[in-house]
Amino acid sequence: MVDALEYPLDKKFHRFFPMDKEDFYFASERTESYTIIEISMFEGRTIQAKKQLVKLLFEHINNKLNISPQDVEITIFETPKHNWGIRGLPGDELALNYKVNI
Repeated sequence: MVDALEYPLDKKFHRFFPMDKEDFYFASERTESYTIIEISMFEGRTIQAKKQLVKLLFEHINNKLNISPQDVEITIFETPKHNWGIRGLPGDELALNYKVNI
């Protein structure tokens, strides 16, 4: 996120939803390392920035966690800033310390 979208180093909001093996179904060509990544963010990034994010995630997950790109699926969900509520404000009224339109 920092490298591809120019987020500040301290901008970290992650949630992990581990599942019991018997509750997680996936295609037979995947392994037990199969991982789904869903990213929610404000709309406004260029296609190139989002492709770079996906590319870097595949690389870092493979290199640092030894999870093959075959076992990773990434989806980016974008919504307008006004559809977010953060720190008591609609997202389009927030003062951000990073750029969205990159």
